[in-house]
Amino acid sequence: MKDNIEKGNDIIAGRNPVTEALRSGRAIDSILVAKGELNGSVKVIVAKAKGMKIPIKEVDRKKLDFMCGGAVHQGIVALAAIKEYSTVDDIFSLAESRGEAPFIIVLDEIEDAHNLGAIIRTAECAGAHGIIIPKRRAAGLSYAVGKTSAGAYEYMNIARVTNIPAVLDELKDRGCWIYGADMEGSVYAGNDLRGAAALVIGSEGKGIGRLVREKCDVILSLPMCGKINSLNASVAAGILMYEFTRQRLDIKAVNGG
Repeated sequence: MKDNIEKGNDIIAGRNPVTEALRSGRAIDSILVAKGELNGSVKVIVAKAKGMKIPIKEVDRKKLDFMCGGAVHQGIVALAAIKEYSTVDDIFSLAESRGEAPFIIVLDEIEDAHNLGAIIRTAECAGAHGIIIPKRRAAGLSYAVGKTSAGAYEYMNIARVTNIPAVLDELKDRGCWIYGADMEGSVYAGNDLRGAAALVIGSEGKGIGRLVREKCDVILSLPMCGKINSLNASVAAGILMYEFTRQRLDIKAVNGG
């Protein structure tokens, strides 16, 4: 664990370092506080973080000891992003600069860092203009995500928002058609996926939430031919992203279909 910190892990340990990270405006994914430490200067730090809408989690002190590899943490640790988050406007601006219809990936509570990293990597390769993730109950731009993405995060606009249903309304207002990925929908290959679009991928265990699903214009499904009835989130996302890309690039099948 200590070796990971030296290689640029996203851990900021101790009251003064966390305070300075907040003051500097550095992108913070969440703050972990040891149980029983919500008092004194830690209470002040937590109040400031809450005002900045940064998630706060109370954890066992042993977890912080392990994460910090023996370094003094004083009961508080911040998990910082490996790069600054973009905005939804940045995503649309990139599409406009390329002269392309926006192609946006929206992730509804993807919690596994390796899934997020894999999705970022595929999205960059598939020509997506950006990814939108929620602030809570979801993986952020951690060291593990960056490593799994094979550096693709450096080239991808990743925006973090408070409310996914609300941002889907915004995307609709800006001309995007919203496609959700779920088992109960129409076969993905039978849909025209060209034009301004946002593809919504749900969480590993629950899929897309009810409110998010209600915002979708079309639900896309992948055929399941085996005994297992679902795919890993990043695998499903990759298959669907490349169908969008195939259609956007007007790549025809060998038989001309």
